[in-house]
Amino acid sequence: MDLDGRVAVVTGGASGIGRALGRSFAAHGARAVVLADVNAEGAQEVAAGIEASGTAAMAVRTDVAAEADVVALVEATEKAYGPVDLFCSNAGIFVGGGAEAADADWQRIWAVNVVSHIYAVRAVLPGMLARGEGYLLHTASAAGLLPQLGSAPYSVTKHAVVALAEWLSITYGDAGIRVSCLCPQAVRTGLAGAAEPPPDRPPPRRMASSPAALDGILEPEDVAETVVAALAEERFLVLPHPEVATYEQRRAADRDRWLAGMRRLQARLRPT
Repeated sequence: MDLDGRVAVVTGGASGIGRALGRSFAAHGARAVVLADVNAEGAQEVAAGIEASGTAAMAVRTDVAAEADVVALVEATEKAYGPVDLFCSNAGIFVGGGAEAADADWQRIWAVNVVSHIYAVRAVLPGMLARGEGYLLHTASAAGLLPQLGSAPYSVTKHAVVALAEWLSITYGDAGIRVSCLCPQAVRTGLAGAAEPPPDRPPPRRMASSPAALDGILEPEDVAETVVAALAEERFLVLPHPEVATYEQRRAADRDRWLAGMRRLQARLRPT
């Protein structure tokens, strides 16, 4: 996809990767960028900056876990700028722990990290199919390809996003719908901060350091430029950390050996 003249919507647009995506799309010629976030003030600040650079932009307060909010987001975008060319389902949260994590935490992370993507597809896909073109960008994580040590909820939900994106690409690729799936490792964002538990519950056991950071921590702006290049090539898998492709190949080649290696890595990263 050539971004020139396109209308792009980015959820989680107030900070981190979402903010960087919005700014990068504008810099690469998008006609309008819509930033959606529960943090309305933050999204408005990003939108104002984009407008100051000469690109039309708008902020819409959106809880992506509420379908009515996602529908309203798309309707507001279409009213202001016309059809959505590119929808980036980028908002996400983190919850640590395993099966013992509270039901409320499992339900919330499932709603934000997975169901919000479904709501977005429901809202924009009919119009895209009618026009014979459209682009869906799904932010997953390397944890959608390789399990996240220390967090079953994050790993499970990000795997689900990858599966959904693959299904959409297979099902609608011949109808003009392009799909990309963003799977970075560590990025310098505030995502981990959103994982702090309520004060009435103890924090989950944390690793001494994150295995996702072993290949370096990228800036959100670097990730956004990788995304723009992938969109231009209409490439499905977007890997800002290219090492992830090697790890995935090793996993597929010998799953038992790979699992044993991950157990060793987990043991090294546990606090002593």
